[in-house]
Amino acid sequence: MDDTSLDSLILKLHDIQAVKFGTFKLKSGLSSPIYFDLRVIVSHPALMNQVADLLHKKSEEAGVQFDSVCGVPYTALPLATIICSSKQYPMLIRRKEAKDYGTKRLIEGTIRPGDRCLIVEDVVTSGSSVLETAEVLEKEGLKITDAVVLMDREQGGSTRLADSGITLHSVISISRLLEVLLKAGRIDTDTAQSVKRFVQDNNTYILKKNGSSAAKKSCGELSYGARAGLPDTHPLAARLMQIMEDKKTNLCVSADVTHSKELLDIAVTLGPLICVLKTHVDILEDFTADVASNLKELAKKHNFLIFEDRKFADIGNTVKHQYEGGLYRISSWAHIINAHALPGPGVLQGLGGVGNPLGHGCLLIAQMSSQGSLATGDYTQAVVKMAEDHSDFVFGFISGSKISEKPGMVHMTPGVQMQTGGDGLGQQYSSPEDVICTKGSDIIIVGRGILGSPDRLRAAGEYRTAGWEAYLKRLSLAS
Repeated sequence: MDDTSLDSLILKLHDIQAVKFGTFKLKSGLSSPIYFDLRVIVSHPALMNQVADLLHKKSEEAGVQFDSVCGVPYTALPLATIICSSKQYPMLIRRKEAKDYGTKRLIEGTIRPGDRCLIVEDVVTSGSSVLETAEVLEKEGLKITDAVVLMDREQGGSTRLADSGITLHSVISISRLLEVLLKAGRIDTDTAQSVKRFVQDNNTYILKKNGSSAAKKSCGELSYGARAGLPDTHPLAARLMQIMEDKKTNLCVSADVTHSKELLDIAVTLGPLICVLKTHVDILEDFTADVASNLKELAKKHNFLIFEDRKFADIGNTVKHQYEGGLYRISSWAHIINAHALPGPGVLQGLGGVGNPLGHGCLLIAQMSSQGSLATGDYTQAVVKMAEDHSDFVFGFISGSKISEKPGMVHMTPGVQMQTGGDGLGQQYSSPEDVICTKGSDIIIVGRGILGSPDRLRAAGEYRTAGWEAYLKRLSLAS
């Protein structure tokens, strides 16, 4: 691949605004000085053909051997189609979701187990989309050793893929792009330096502790802070995980009390130790608007989020009014709410219409800690799919363990005590280490283990320490 054709391609991409400079808010909440929108290529057939040709040439130059091609949905699909059509390779299409009729397959096309499949992608940041596609293909018996990408943002994706046995071949790196645009006078030195700093400061893959190897941790073992910086992390999830990282706590206290003074006392005393305070305002006997206002001020002062455990479970129009109106006006003070998936996506549409403009978020209830719960198996998997389909508002789950491989999704687990067991009323308890280290959850929700203690501050400190040490152990085991 000669430098002239590559430089020409970079300038053309800039011409059609497939690459933009300025201030762009990413899904993670971060402000980026550069933004790629390669979807516009489909409106420029000659350029699309050129990109597809360069992707194929890159794989040839690297000596990649493959039997079929699969594009990461959706932007890379037309590029993969052109490569397969012009070079006569069998193509496979990965669906983002399985059909609920017919074959119900995630991969369309003729699959021959043992074949090598080349993955085609448009942009790689963390490498998560390539890995997700590879996982689906490998489950069908295909071998995935290589991926080719138009733009490598150089934020850790290549290394992460290498650690998973996949070699990434990029046509353009962000370094080369900046060099060409700077030389052509399309951007100035300050802009180029701003982008370089952003890339360096927002690497999505964390070095092993000993630093002796280029290998890094897999997505599921990223630190809270690193996950907060991923481009596809919900802004509220990013804020929560940054709080956890800054305060070194993954403790949520469940303040199931019946009087407002006790609720506010808990917020005052335990606020410095927690990342989330979970409330049940409908059991308060003396709730007023002032209580909500005071709670918001304490959350701001002690840097924690408020989670109203309302468990919405009705049609969209009803939950909308329950969320924004009535006596409690939950949307005016709670950063986080939760909902059952049983009513279908309408419940999220109703809630999201209220919460999204406020920057709030929702946890879907995928599993419960009560004995005999029906939230298991296929139901749990359906909840995960619903969450991923509505990731503009849903940022995680109430669950007993990690159930989603999306690093931006937060898992919060109730029913935590220092010792496993039950309470005789169907509640099943798990220890902090079991929940965080073994089951891979992110946040322990503790109620009676702290509220039932004669010294709540001491008990909260012990749970905070236990939860954080379990998290550090999980990271160390992965290193």
